[in-house]
Amino acid sequence: MSRFEIVARKDFSDVTYLLEISHPLMAKAARPGQFVIVMANERGERIPLTIADFDRDKGTITVVIQAVGKTTREMQQQCTVGTTLHAVVGPMGIPSPIGKAKKVLCVGGGLGVAPIFPQARAFKESGAYVIGVVGFRNRDLVFWDDKFRSCCDEFILCTDDGSEGIKGTVAEGIRRAIEKHHDIDECVAIGPPIMMKGCAEATRPHKIKTVVSLNPLMVDGTGMCGGCRVKVGGQVKFACVDGPDFDGHEVDFDDLMSRLRRFAKEEKTATERWSESCRMKDRPGLVSLASQSPAHAADDEPNELLELPDPFEEVKGG
Repeated sequence: MSRFEIVARKDFSDVTYLLEISHPLMAKAARPGQFVIVMANERGERIPLTIADFDRDKGTITVVIQAVGKTTREMQQQCTVGTTLHAVVGPMGIPSPIGKAKKVLCVGGGLGVAPIFPQARAFKESGAYVIGVVGFRNRDLVFWDDKFRSCCDEFILCTDDGSEGIKGTVAEGIRRAIEKHHDIDECVAIGPPIMMKGCAEATRPHKIKTVVSLNPLMVDGTGMCGGCRVKVGGQVKFACVDGPDFDGHEVDFDDLMSRLRRFAKEEKTATERWSESCRMKDRPGLVSLASQSPAHAADDEPNELLELPDPFEEVKGG
């Protein structure tokens, strides 16, 4: 099987990191809104990751990951420049429709800031007036603001504590944008489910078309397992083949968030078992990355495992 080299890596925080992967065919085929399913090794878990960027000239795709479970924490330790991934399948999902909207809101919260970037860039390239709204907990977690400024006509940066940009969530940024622009045609929002729900409610009174990108539990990426089913407009849809983009005003977010919690206990158990059996200090072959990272301090303390994110709250690292 082909192996895909990691050609660049950047750590945005102790739990959030970027991997740039060499995959010329994928880079050529990728479109905004699509995702890949990755296996770090031949016995590894299959995990879906949204394509955060792609460079057709360099032949690379970029993913941004949060180390919150067993596999993503393992990848955080092992995926350094020069190493390879066992499998990268895709691009999967229906590409986001970049229509004829003249003025668009592109909203990203936390980790959702990464995948909203190719959307903003595509809208700009189509000739739209792009208003970017991104949100983080604080200034230490901010990333890619320079990339957004390069493709947005207006850019609103929000932080929960007001340490950078305006104080408040992305809902406040949306409110300010709508207050200034009464002719917004569309809003695209990506982030934690509770954030996307807030975005949909912020645009609903103004009847602004709102598209959200859903990332429920997923196994095969072909619609066969049924794990990624979501309720949209009272109908059952499968995010991997019918999405991941859906009408935000029609999504049953409460059902989505309830489903995301179904295997939290099992995932936490898997993380604890892995942490106990894979101490970095006993594994010199896993290179020096973790010993240089603030996350390594947590790895040395079994009782300080990073909790899996609650879908009703903003995720850690964003």
